[in-house]
Amino acid sequence: MKKEDTRHATLYRTYRPATFAEVRGQEHIVGTLEKAIKNNKIAHAYLFSGGRGTGKTSVARILARELGVSDKDLYEIDAASNRGIDDIRELREGVYAMPFSSPYKFYIIDEAHMLTKEAWNALLKTLEEPPSHAIFVLATTERDKVPDTIQSRCEVYTFKQPTRELAAQLVGDVAKSEGYAIENAGAELIALLAEGSFRDALSILQKVLSVADGKKISIADVESVSGAPRSEIVRQIVSALAKKDASKALATVETAVNENMDARTLTKLLIHRLRVILLMRFAPELADRLGNELAEADLALAKELSKDPGVTSETLRILLEAHSRMAYAAVPHLPLELAVIDICGSQT
Repeated sequence: MKKEDTRHATLYRTYRPATFAEVRGQEHIVGTLEKAIKNNKIAHAYLFSGGRGTGKTSVARILARELGVSDKDLYEIDAASNRGIDDIRELREGVYAMPFSSPYKFYIIDEAHMLTKEAWNALLKTLEEPPSHAIFVLATTERDKVPDTIQSRCEVYTFKQPTRELAAQLVGDVAKSEGYAIENAGAELIALLAEGSFRDALSILQKVLSVADGKKISIADVESVSGAPRSEIVRQIVSALAKKDASKALATVETAVNENMDARTLTKLLIHRLRVILLMRFAPELADRLGNELAEADLALAKELSKDPGVTSETLRILLEAHSRMAYAAVPHLPLELAVIDICGSQT
Protein backbone atom coordinates (compact mmCIF):
# COMPACT_ATOMS: atom_id res chain seq x y z
CA MET A 1 0.00 0.00 0.00
CA LYS A 2 1.56 3.25 -1.12
CA LYS A 3 0.79 6.53 0.54
CA GLU A 4 0.52 9.40 -1.89
CA ASP A 5 2.18 12.71 -1.11
CA THR A 6 -1.00 14.75 -0.89
CA ARG A 7 -1.91 17.03 1.98
CA HIS A 8 -5.67 17.24 1.82
CA ALA A 9 -6.62 14.00 0.07
CA THR A 10 -9.14 11.77 1.77
CA LEU A 11 -7.85 8.52 3.22
CA TYR A 12 -9.74 6.55 0.60
CA ARG A 13 -7.99 8.39 -2.23
CA THR A 14 -4.63 8.38 -0.47
CA TYR A 15 -4.74 4.63 0.12
CA ARG A 16 -6.50 3.63 -3.07
CA PRO A 17 -4.79 0.46 -4.41
CA ALA A 18 -2.34 1.27 -7.21
CA THR A 19 -1.50 -2.29 -8.26
CA PHE A 20 -3.36 -5.59 -8.47
CA ALA A 21 -1.29 -6.82 -5.51
CA GLU A 22 -2.75 -4.08 -3.32
CA VAL A 23 -6.39 -4.94 -4.11
CA ARG A 24 -8.06 -6.59 -1.10
CA GLY A 25 -10.78 -9.20 -1.16
CA GLN A 26 -11.18 -9.54 -4.94
CA GLU A 27 -8.66 -12.26 -5.71
CA HIS A 28 -11.11 -14.03 -8.03
CA ILE A 29 -11.18 -10.95 -10.26
CA VAL A 30 -7.59 -9.84 -9.99
CA GLY A 31 -6.26 -13.30 -10.81
CA THR A 32 -8.40 -13.60 -13.92
CA LEU A 33 -7.44 -10.15 -15.21
CA GLU A 34 -3.75 -10.77 -14.63
CA LYS A 35 -3.91 -14.02 -16.62
CA ALA A 36 -5.82 -12.30 -19.42
CA ILE A 37 -3.12 -9.63 -19.67
CA LYS A 38 -0.37 -12.24 -19.60
CA ASN A 39 -2.06 -14.24 -22.37
CA ASN A 40 -2.90 -11.11 -24.36
CA LYS A 41 -6.60 -11.94 -24.29
CA ILE A 42 -8.13 -8.62 -23.37
CA ALA A 43 -11.86 -8.09 -23.81
CA HIS A 44 -13.16 -4.95 -25.46
CA ALA A 45 -15.80 -4.43 -22.75
CA TYR A 46 -16.11 -5.29 -19.07
CA LEU A 47 -18.98 -4.93 -16.62
CA PHE A 48 -17.86 -4.51 -13.00
CA SER A 49 -20.79 -4.89 -10.62
CA GLY A 50 -20.85 -4.80 -6.83
CA GLY A 51 -21.60 -2.71 -3.78
CA ARG A 52 -20.29 0.79 -3.24
CA GLY A 53 -16.70 1.14 -2.15
CA THR A 54 -15.67 -2.40 -3.16
CA GLY A 55 -12.96 -1.31 -5.60
CA LYS A 56 -14.61 -1.34 -9.02
CA THR A 57 -13.16 1.90 -10.38
CA SER A 58 -9.84 1.26 -8.65
CA VAL A 59 -9.48 -2.09 -10.42
CA ALA A 60 -10.52 -0.46 -13.71
CA ARG A 61 -7.76 2.14 -13.33
CA ILE A 62 -5.21 -0.54 -12.46
CA LEU A 63 -6.27 -2.54 -15.51
CA ALA A 64 -5.74 0.53 -17.69
CA ARG A 65 -2.32 1.13 -16.14
CA GLU A 66 -1.28 -2.51 -16.63
CA LEU A 67 -2.23 -2.20 -20.31
CA GLY A 68 0.01 0.82 -20.72
CA VAL A 69 -2.76 3.41 -21.02
CA SER A 70 -1.59 6.96 -20.30
CA ASP A 71 -3.66 9.63 -18.57
CA LYS A 72 -4.33 11.26 -21.95
CA ASP A 73 -6.06 8.11 -23.18
CA LEU A 74 -8.00 7.32 -20.00
CA TYR A 75 -11.54 8.72 -19.93
CA GLU A 76 -13.74 8.55 -16.83
CA ILE A 77 -17.43 9.32 -17.27
CA ASP A 78 -19.91 9.70 -14.43
CA ALA A 79 -23.16 8.37 -15.86
CA ALA A 80 -25.10 9.91 -12.99
CA SER A 81 -24.52 13.36 -14.50
CA ASN A 82 -23.72 12.40 -18.12
CA ARG A 83 -26.51 9.95 -18.77
CA GLY A 84 -28.19 11.12 -21.96
CA ILE A 85 -27.93 10.15 -25.60
CA ASP A 86 -25.99 13.31 -26.48
CA ASP A 87 -23.27 12.34 -24.00
CA ILE A 88 -22.97 8.87 -25.54
CA ARG A 89 -23.00 10.30 -29.05
CA GLU A 90 -20.07 12.51 -28.09
CA LEU A 91 -18.28 9.43 -26.74
CA ARG A 92 -18.98 7.51 -29.98
CA GLU A 93 -17.56 10.31 -32.10
CA GLY A 94 -14.32 10.33 -30.13
CA VAL A 95 -13.84 6.60 -29.71
CA TYR A 96 -12.81 6.02 -33.32
CA ALA A 97 -9.92 8.49 -33.14
CA MET A 98 -6.60 6.81 -32.46
CA PRO A 99 -5.07 7.00 -28.96
CA PHE A 100 -2.63 9.82 -28.21
CA SER A 101 0.24 7.80 -26.74
CA SER A 102 -1.13 4.41 -25.68
CA PRO A 103 -2.08 1.10 -27.25
CA TYR A 104 -5.69 1.69 -26.17
CA LYS A 105 -8.27 4.36 -25.48
CA PHE A 106 -9.76 3.29 -22.15
CA TYR A 107 -13.24 4.37 -21.05
CA ILE A 108 -14.56 3.93 -17.50
CA ILE A 109 -18.29 4.62 -17.21
CA ASP A 110 -19.15 4.84 -13.53
CA GLU A 111 -22.72 4.43 -12.20
CA ALA A 112 -23.52 2.94 -15.60
CA HIS A 113 -27.03 1.90 -14.54
CA MET A 114 -27.99 5.60 -14.59
CA LEU A 115 -27.80 5.82 -18.40
CA THR A 116 -31.10 6.44 -20.19
CA LYS A 117 -32.68 3.87 -22.49
CA GLU A 118 -31.72 5.97 -25.51
CA ALA A 119 -28.13 6.23 -24.26
CA TRP A 120 -27.92 2.46 -23.82
CA ASN A 121 -29.14 1.93 -27.37
CA ALA A 122 -26.51 4.31 -28.68
CA LEU A 123 -23.76 2.65 -26.63
CA LEU A 124 -24.87 -0.80 -27.77
CA LYS A 125 -23.91 -0.03 -31.37
CA THR A 126 -20.40 0.86 -30.26
CA LEU A 127 -20.05 -2.25 -28.12
CA GLU A 128 -21.21 -4.44 -31.01
CA GLU A 129 -18.49 -3.21 -33.36
CA PRO A 130 -15.85 -1.38 -31.31
CA PRO A 131 -12.57 -0.21 -32.83
CA SER A 132 -9.69 -2.49 -31.87
CA HIS A 133 -8.03 0.25 -29.81
CA ALA A 134 -11.04 0.86 -27.50
CA ILE A 135 -11.74 -0.77 -24.14
CA PHE A 136 -14.78 -0.06 -22.00
CA VAL A 137 -15.34 -0.73 -18.31
CA LEU A 138 -18.89 -0.20 -17.08
CA ALA A 139 -19.10 0.03 -13.28
CA THR A 140 -22.41 -0.34 -11.50
CA THR A 141 -23.92 -1.03 -8.09
CA GLU A 142 -27.17 -2.19 -9.75
CA ARG A 143 -26.44 -4.79 -12.38
CA ASP A 144 -30.14 -5.63 -12.80
CA LYS A 145 -30.65 -2.17 -14.33
CA VAL A 146 -28.07 -2.79 -17.05
CA PRO A 147 -29.82 -4.15 -20.19
CA ASP A 148 -29.20 -7.80 -21.00
CA THR A 149 -28.10 -6.77 -24.50
CA ILE A 150 -25.27 -4.77 -22.92
CA GLN A 151 -24.33 -7.46 -20.41
CA SER A 152 -24.08 -10.08 -23.14
CA ARG A 153 -21.40 -8.00 -24.88
CA CYS A 154 -19.27 -7.59 -21.75
CA GLU A 155 -17.13 -9.79 -19.58
CA VAL A 156 -18.99 -9.56 -16.27
CA TYR A 157 -17.18 -9.48 -12.93
CA THR A 158 -18.98 -9.38 -9.60
CA PHE A 159 -17.11 -7.63 -6.79
CA LYS A 160 -17.65 -9.14 -3.36
CA GLN A 161 -18.32 -7.03 -0.32
CA PRO A 162 -15.32 -7.21 1.99
CA THR A 163 -15.73 -9.27 5.12
CA ARG A 164 -15.81 -7.36 8.37
CA GLU A 165 -12.47 -8.93 9.22
CA LEU A 166 -10.91 -7.66 5.99
CA ALA A 167 -12.35 -4.17 6.43
CA ALA A 168 -11.14 -4.03 10.04
CA GLN A 169 -7.68 -5.09 8.89
CA LEU A 170 -7.64 -2.24 6.36
CA VAL A 171 -8.70 0.24 9.06
CA GLY A 172 -5.91 -0.95 11.35
CA ASP A 173 -3.30 -0.82 8.59
CA VAL A 174 -4.26 2.68 7.45
CA ALA A 175 -4.40 4.00 11.02
CA LYS A 176 -0.91 2.62 11.59
CA SER A 177 0.36 4.22 8.39
CA GLU A 178 -1.05 7.53 9.62
CA GLY A 179 0.81 7.14 12.93
CA TYR A 180 -2.08 5.95 15.09
CA ALA A 181 -2.83 2.78 17.04
CA ILE A 182 -6.50 1.77 17.05
CA GLU A 183 -7.98 -0.86 19.35
CA ASN A 184 -9.11 -4.02 17.60
CA ALA A 185 -12.62 -3.44 18.90
CA GLY A 186 -12.58 0.09 17.47
CA ALA A 187 -11.47 -1.16 14.05
CA GLU A 188 -14.15 -3.87 14.19
CA LEU A 189 -16.82 -1.29 15.00
CA ILE A 190 -15.77 0.88 12.06
CA ALA A 191 -15.89 -2.18 9.79
CA LEU A 192 -19.35 -3.04 11.08
CA LEU A 193 -20.63 0.50 10.50
CA ALA A 194 -19.14 0.57 6.98
CA GLU A 195 -21.53 -2.19 5.83
CA GLY A 196 -19.19 -3.83 3.36
CA SER A 197 -17.61 -0.69 1.89
CA PHE A 198 -13.88 0.00 2.06
CA ARG A 199 -14.57 3.61 1.16
CA ASP A 200 -17.06 4.08 3.98
CA ALA A 201 -14.71 2.41 6.46
CA LEU A 202 -11.92 4.84 5.63
CA SER A 203 -14.34 7.76 5.65
CA ILE A 204 -15.36 6.91 9.22
CA LEU A 205 -11.72 6.41 10.20
CA GLN A 206 -10.85 9.82 8.77
CA LYS A 207 -13.45 11.49 11.00
CA VAL A 208 -12.13 9.63 14.02
CA LEU A 209 -8.52 10.61 13.33
CA SER A 210 -9.45 14.24 12.68
CA VAL A 211 -10.64 14.72 16.26
CA ALA A 212 -8.29 12.33 18.05
CA ASP A 213 -6.50 13.91 21.04
CA GLY A 214 -3.67 11.41 21.01
CA LYS A 215 -2.22 8.64 18.92
CA LYS A 216 -4.22 5.85 20.58
CA ILE A 217 -7.77 5.35 19.34
CA SER A 218 -10.21 3.50 21.60
CA ILE A 219 -13.61 2.06 20.82
CA ALA A 220 -15.09 4.92 22.87
CA ASP A 221 -13.46 7.40 20.47
CA VAL A 222 -15.07 5.61 17.51
CA GLU A 223 -18.46 5.55 19.24
CA SER A 224 -18.26 9.26 20.03
CA VAL A 225 -17.39 10.36 16.51
CA SER A 226 -19.55 7.91 14.56
CA GLY A 227 -22.65 8.26 16.71
CA ALA A 228 -22.73 4.51 17.26
CA PRO A 229 -24.52 3.33 20.40
CA ARG A 230 -22.26 3.19 23.43
CA SER A 231 -21.02 -0.28 24.35
CA GLU A 232 -22.67 0.01 27.75
CA ILE A 233 -26.07 0.50 26.09
CA VAL A 234 -25.55 -2.61 23.96
CA ARG A 235 -24.39 -4.68 26.94
CA GLN A 236 -27.43 -3.64 28.99
CA ILE A 237 -29.85 -4.70 26.26
CA VAL A 238 -28.06 -7.99 25.62
CA SER A 239 -28.12 -8.80 29.34
CA ALA A 240 -31.80 -7.91 29.59
CA LEU A 241 -32.65 -10.11 26.60
CA ALA A 242 -30.81 -13.03 28.17
CA LYS A 243 -32.82 -12.56 31.37
CA LYS A 244 -36.07 -12.05 29.42
CA ASP A 245 -36.40 -8.67 31.15
CA ALA A 246 -38.53 -6.77 28.63
CA SER A 247 -38.95 -3.75 30.90
CA LYS A 248 -35.19 -3.21 31.27
CA ALA A 249 -34.50 -3.85 27.58
CA LEU A 250 -37.23 -1.49 26.38
CA ALA A 251 -36.16 1.23 28.81
CA THR A 252 -32.58 0.97 27.51
CA VAL A 253 -33.78 1.13 23.91
CA GLU A 254 -35.71 4.29 24.84
CA THR A 255 -32.54 5.75 26.35
CA ALA A 256 -30.68 5.06 23.12
CA VAL A 257 -33.45 6.69 21.06
CA ASN A 258 -33.44 9.76 23.30
CA GLU A 259 -29.68 10.05 22.77
CA ASN A 260 -30.30 10.08 18.99
CA MET A 261 -28.62 6.73 18.45
CA ASP A 262 -29.49 5.11 15.14
CA ALA A 263 -31.89 2.21 15.72
CA ARG A 264 -30.59 0.14 12.79
CA THR A 265 -27.02 0.49 13.99
CA LEU A 266 -28.06 -0.46 17.51
CA THR A 267 -29.84 -3.55 16.19
CA LYS A 268 -26.83 -4.46 14.05
CA LEU A 269 -24.57 -4.27 17.11
CA LEU A 270 -26.98 -6.44 19.10
CA ILE A 271 -26.93 -9.01 16.28
CA HIS A 272 -23.14 -8.96 16.24
CA ARG A 273 -22.88 -9.48 20.02
CA LEU A 274 -25.46 -12.28 20.05
CA ARG A 275 -23.75 -14.01 17.13
CA VAL A 276 -20.48 -14.03 19.07
CA ILE A 277 -22.23 -15.44 22.14
CA LEU A 278 -23.77 -18.31 20.16
CA LEU A 279 -20.55 -19.09 18.33
CA MET A 280 -18.65 -19.19 21.62
CA ARG A 281 -21.23 -21.67 22.92
CA PHE A 282 -21.33 -23.99 19.92
CA ALA A 283 -17.82 -23.49 18.51
CA PRO A 284 -15.58 -22.76 21.52
CA GLU A 285 -12.48 -23.25 19.38
CA LEU A 286 -13.33 -19.88 17.80
CA ALA A 287 -13.26 -18.06 21.15
CA ASP A 288 -9.79 -16.58 20.76
CA ARG A 289 -10.48 -15.17 17.30
CA LEU A 290 -13.89 -13.84 18.31
CA GLY A 291 -12.36 -12.24 21.37
CA ASN A 292 -10.26 -10.00 19.15
CA GLU A 293 -13.46 -8.40 17.83
CA LEU A 294 -14.62 -7.20 21.24
CA ALA A 295 -13.61 -4.78 23.93
CA GLU A 296 -12.68 -6.31 27.29
CA ALA A 297 -16.08 -5.71 28.93
CA ASP A 298 -17.96 -7.01 25.87
CA LEU A 299 -15.79 -10.13 25.79
CA ALA A 300 -16.42 -10.84 29.49
CA LEU A 301 -20.18 -10.55 28.96
CA ALA A 302 -20.06 -12.76 25.86
CA LYS A 303 -18.21 -15.50 27.75
CA GLU A 304 -20.70 -15.29 30.60
CA LEU A 305 -23.78 -15.40 28.39
CA SER A 306 -22.39 -18.17 26.19
CA LYS A 307 -23.26 -20.42 29.16
CA ASP A 308 -26.71 -18.84 29.62
CA PRO A 309 -29.62 -20.68 27.94
CA GLY A 310 -31.51 -17.39 27.72
CA VAL A 311 -29.71 -16.51 24.47
CA THR A 312 -30.81 -18.82 21.65
CA SER A 313 -30.71 -18.96 17.88
CA GLU A 314 -34.31 -17.77 17.93
CA THR A 315 -33.18 -14.62 19.76
CA LEU A 316 -30.82 -13.86 16.90
CA ARG A 317 -33.37 -14.79 14.24
CA ILE A 318 -35.95 -12.37 15.65
CA LEU A 319 -33.43 -9.51 15.68
CA LEU A 320 -32.39 -10.27 12.10
CA GLU A 321 -36.01 -9.99 11.01
CA ALA A 322 -36.40 -6.73 12.91
CA HIS A 323 -33.32 -5.27 11.22
CA SER A 324 -34.66 -6.15 7.77
CA ARG A 325 -37.93 -4.32 8.50
CA MET A 326 -36.39 -1.12 9.85
CA ALA A 327 -35.73 0.52 6.49
CA TYR A 328 -39.49 0.67 5.87
CA ALA A 329 -40.82 1.23 9.39
CA ALA A 330 -42.85 4.37 10.11
CA VAL A 331 -41.17 4.49 13.53
CA PRO A 332 -37.55 3.40 13.00
CA HIS A 333 -37.08 1.77 16.40
CA LEU A 334 -40.50 0.05 16.50
CA PRO A 335 -39.27 -3.24 14.92
CA LEU A 336 -36.59 -3.43 17.63
CA GLU A 337 -39.15 -2.84 20.38
CA LEU A 338 -41.40 -5.55 18.95
CA ALA A 339 -38.40 -7.88 18.72
CA VAL A 340 -37.61 -7.26 22.39
CA ILE A 341 -41.21 -8.10 23.33
CA ASP A 342 -41.15 -11.27 21.23
CA ILE A 343 -37.82 -12.42 22.64
CA CYS A 344 -38.72 -11.75 26.24
CA GLY A 345 -42.16 -13.30 25.82
CA SER A 346 -40.76 -16.54 24.36
CA GLN A 347 -39.91 -19.59 26.39
CA THR A 348 -36.31 -20.65 26.87
